[in-house]
Amino acid sequence: MTEFTKTLLVTGSDGRARFTQAPVRLDEGTPQSMLSRTFDCAGYQLRMSPVGFRSQFHCTGTPQWVFILSGCMEIGLQDGSTRQFGPGEHFYSADTLPAGATFDPAVHGHWSRQVGATPLVTLFVRDPPP
Repeated sequence: MTEFTKTLLVTGSDGRARFTQAPVRLDEGTPQSMLSRTFDCAGYQLRMSPVGFRSQFHCTGTPQWVFILSGCMEIGLQDGSTRQFGPGEHFYSADTLPAGATFDPAVHGHWSRQVGATPLVTLFVRDPPP
């Protein structure tokens, strides 16, 4: 493998959130330890969401990696589709509010919820400001 697949949650040209994928090149290091380039970050934050947690529709404020450490996270989109992420899985959340738009919970963003009997523990790694 010379690439890592980055799952992205992004805002489309219609203002709605959607999932896509993009490669991250692993072209540094050695054949035994292939590495990506070093990425800058603005900090990280841990979150524990208890059993039963569910958010309302919202947009991502600052693009960030979301790593699931334990439990299961489900993300729901405006089109009714959902996707679940379990321990060791990740996605890059960049579904920010389009420039000049006023948040409309019937159009913009995504919701998230904890699934199952195990509390959800996540690690957010935020991008630096542009």
